[in-house]
Amino acid sequence: MYWIKPTPENSNLPPSSSGTVRLSRQHLWLDADLAAMVFGELTQVYLVYYAQQKALMLAPSDDTIFPTLHKAVKVMLKSRNLQGDKTITLQELLIDQEIDDTDRDLPFTVSPDMRLLHITL
Repeated sequence: MYWIKPTPENSNLPPSSSGTVRLSRQHLWLDADLAAMVFGELTQVYLVYYAQQKALMLAPSDDTIFPTLHKAVKVMLKSRNLQGDKTITLQELLIDQEIDDTDRDLPFTVSPDMRLLHITL
């Protein structure tokens, strides 16, 4: 078994740029700066999806109010590269809600004071 160091030529990861949210291979990719601002060093976040608004909302797992206001589930926030980009798998959500899983940038708004991320799918 061997490991090939990712380079621009062999890397198939989405590029990290300030303030990006991207759907890539049925995973939600969060730019390192954005993830750090909203979630800090946490490895779990709350996630809720509202189909009528096509809104995905994420909050840190240490937020005590968010899960009482929303029927949120706790999901893993995984580190994906040395830059600190984070991902969350959305495979089950995309299939269950019949959401287009085409790789693309996603519009989002962030409330840093509330540590809340609102993403439109």
